[in-house]
Order: sequence, then structure tokens, then C-alpha cells
Amino acid sequence: MRNDIKEILFTTEQIEDKAAQLAKQLEVDYQDKKPILLGLLKGSIPFIGDLMKHMNIPIQIEFMDVSSYHGGTTSSGQVKILKDLDISVENRHIIIVEDIVDTGFTLTKVIALLKHRGAASVEVVTMLDKPEGRIVEMEPKYIGFTIPKAFVVGYGLDYDEYYRNLPYVGILKEEVYMK
Repeated sequence: MRNDIKEILFTTEQIEDKAAQLAKQLEVDYQDKKPILLGLLKGSIPFIGDLMKHMNIPIQIEFMDVSSYHGGTTSSGQVKILKDLDISVENRHIIIVEDIVDTGFTLTKVIALLKHRGAASVEVVTMLDKPEGRIVEMEPKYIGFTIPKAFVVGYGLDYDEYYRNLPYVGILKEEVYMK
């Protein structure tokens, strides 16, 4: 798989260090609020694991499987909820954990849904932010790294469900997904 990577953007160590920094900020901001870390599957799994192990406050972990890509490299513009929450979010503080914020389309739909369900607050922490890809106005409150408009994989990010297990974030060679 390494041969399919054009360039490594962030190493395991860089990502883990950034997750620890973000976790400490979340710890301060959510002291006494008992937030729910809401991971969006499947890409958030490595990052949510790194965040939660550095948070020394009471938290709950929940997951949703929400997609707008459906196997491609660009958003389809249609959000599908494949797995919904198992608990109520009413009057709860929600921290959505994302691997990447690209178009912002999926996140704005999820945020609106959580607010509709009565969440006390909803914020986003993302490992990667790709503002050049935005098609809707939204800004994550907590950002690990800002990246250029490129197709990235690894550390939870995939192409056609592969590459999630790479221990770093890298730019996928165009010839891999342009076949």
C-alpha cells in the first residue's frame, strides 16, 4: 500500500501529539459537562481512540455511521444514516469527532439533526480540515491539521474502504483512484 502514497503528510507521532493537545483543550472546555464524544464511522475510530485516552473528565462514547461519499472520491450530496445513536442527546453536550472535514455537507446535516433532537451544544473536533473543499459554510471549533485540497488516506481515512489501516495520513496517488 505504501507504493500507492504520493506523500506522507502526518506521521503517527504528529497525529498522536495533536490529539493529546486537542484532548487537553476539550478537557478544559467541557469540565463538569460530561460530554458525549460522537464518532462518525468508520474514519473517526483511530482519532477518537487517541482523543479519549488523553481526556481525564467523564465522557461517553457514541457512534453514528453517516455517509455522503458512497465509495467515490467526492461527496454525492446525499447523506445517509446507516447507524443511528443508541442514546438520547437531549440536554447533552455533543463533541462530534471527525477524521476530516471536507465539503462540510454531511456535518451540517448531522449537527442540525442533533440540535433538532435537543442537544445542549454541538461542536466538532476534526483530525483534518480541508477548507478548500467546502461547499457549505461551516467551521470546526477544534482542528488538528489544515490540509490542501488533495485526496488523503490513512489513519482511518479510506478510498473504497481500503487504506484506513495506514499508520499515517498520506496523499493517495491519482492513478490509484482514476482507474
